[in-house]
Amino acid sequence: MLIGTLDDWKHAYTLGALPAQLLEQQRLALQSEDTAWISIASAEQLHAQIQALEALEAQHGRAQLPLFGVPFAVKDNIDVAGFHTTAACPAFAYVAQADATAVQRLKNAGAIVLGKTNLDQFATGLVGTRSPYGVVPNTLDARLVSGGSSSGSASVVARGLVPFALSTDTAGSGRVPAAFNQIVGLKPTPGAMPSTGLVPACRTLDCIGVLALNVADSATVATLMEGVDAADSYSLHRPAIAPHKPLAQLRVGVPQARQLSDAYESAFGSFLAGLQRQTAAVCPIAFDTLQEVANLLYYGPWVAERAVGARRIYEDQPEALLPVIRQVLDVHQRFNAADTFAAQYRLQDLQQQAEAIWENVDVLCVPSAPRHPSIAEVQADPIAVNSEMGTYTNFVNLLGWSAIAIPASLLPSGLPFGITLIAPAWREPDLVRWAQQLEAQANLCAGATGLRSSATAPLPAWRVPTQGETLALAVVGAHLRGMPLNHELQACGARFREATQTAPHYRLYALQGTVPAKPGLAQVSDAAQGVAIAVEVWDVPLAHWGRFMAGVPAPLGIGTVRLQDGRSVKGFICEGFALAQAQDISEFGGWRAYCKAQ
Repeated sequence: MLIGTLDDWKHAYTLGALPAQLLEQQRLALQSEDTAWISIASAEQLHAQIQALEALEAQHGRAQLPLFGVPFAVKDNIDVAGFHTTAACPAFAYVAQADATAVQRLKNAGAIVLGKTNLDQFATGLVGTRSPYGVVPNTLDARLVSGGSSSGSASVVARGLVPFALSTDTAGSGRVPAAFNQIVGLKPTPGAMPSTGLVPACRTLDCIGVLALNVADSATVATLMEGVDAADSYSLHRPAIAPHKPLAQLRVGVPQARQLSDAYESAFGSFLAGLQRQTAAVCPIAFDTLQEVANLLYYGPWVAERAVGARRIYEDQPEALLPVIRQVLDVHQRFNAADTFAAQYRLQDLQQQAEAIWENVDVLCVPSAPRHPSIAEVQADPIAVNSEMGTYTNFVNLLGWSAIAIPASLLPSGLPFGITLIAPAWREPDLVRWAQQLEAQANLCAGATGLRSSATAPLPAWRVPTQGETLALAVVGAHLRGMPLNHELQACGARFREATQTAPHYRLYALQGTVPAKPGLAQVSDAAQGVAIAVEVWDVPLAHWGRFMAGVPAPLGIGTVRLQDGRSVKGFICEGFALAQAQDISEFGGWRAYCKAQ
């Protein structure tokens, strides 16, 4: 069964589909012999989740559950209550007593776990071949690797079995399989997603990420998962950061010297030629510092951190590990405590050098991998080929940066070529905005689904912690979620409170000559001539109220708006002189409906 994106699932329920029936059909379509799965939800496990969903719907209403009835898959180093967690090592397996925090937050939003997916053992690998549960082949050519370590998650998304899946990404484990399977892989800033309930690979570097069919879906899921968790001392608050430049003004840094396959070099060159026309500048830069950072991950004492995650098995039952995994972990025996401190000092120096990159460029654009190897190549030389796959991914988490991998083009062979955008910490809102524009221009089908990505879907509001007291603000137009100026609210640390309507005493007008397009809200003296207009109420920190107000252009202003329940809040209003030439669009009931109609 193939439905596709989040919007497709929402549409199916809008048409009257019942979660119990639709999800059971989807579950029955999954095959236990499919190496992408380690475990599939039983009928009882699915039924229990649907009962919990019905309770959530009764308590909060379906409209407040952004993932109502949407199925997803979870990489099998992340806990799901009642499921085994194996980390692709049967001797390590245990039954999870509670959901990982990230999983619980998605369930709270209405999502349903359909199963746990295969991975390179203990999330150590970028190829998808290092699992006793079987090799996960590429979805577009079974002779090639799927990429790892989130191999199963990438496979089930690329084939449309679920609209999204959770990955982990310490060194590229979400970005590489996303590229090889022609889907999107969002890797957040380390600390943005809580890691409670995750079997660590490198606890100081691990990131739970999202694999999805399009950029908008990856962003939606990420915003629902992120946020501080008291049980995870490495989780962090998202700071309030002003949005960066639009795509057309970006200075894009690209690797000056590249070691790519001929097909990848040609594809990357063509992509950069297009990027040159779309941005302010494409700037070749030396990657020497970044490559030295990358080498620290597997050729330095950070390998010891991987041994900590698998310690019980590594020390007590080393024979339970795959030989290649044991070989990787054994590297840590070359280092002592003094080496660890020396490596940390060197990383600090390299971080300072790497941060200087951002003085000259706004974002980095790299091939997600240098080439696409076959399964046979990996089996013949498992260490060297795997290491090569991390050329453009290994350094990102050590530097605390954020990244998103997206499909870029198709090779003459019909296989996908993908690129990754990399930005400083906490720049996910910018990355998804830029990536969505590039996604729309690529206009590729997602994975092996034949489904076009929803490149025009509204991006979600990224939640930023509010600071101190707040003031309620009703927004009616370009500041609504998914609209062009919503980022101004996010930059001020504002939080979405509710979607509601004004009292039925207003008219809404499409103003002339505003960029981006904006509406004007006006109260009418004769209540019989007014209608209720859709608005959103946001809580804006008083500490940033002045900065926000300073950016409100004439003829708009901030006044008092009465809501349908009788409350009065601050809100956008419009000066009367601008309405003479404006189009009355009140019949649409709101700006979003008007824009959709256009």
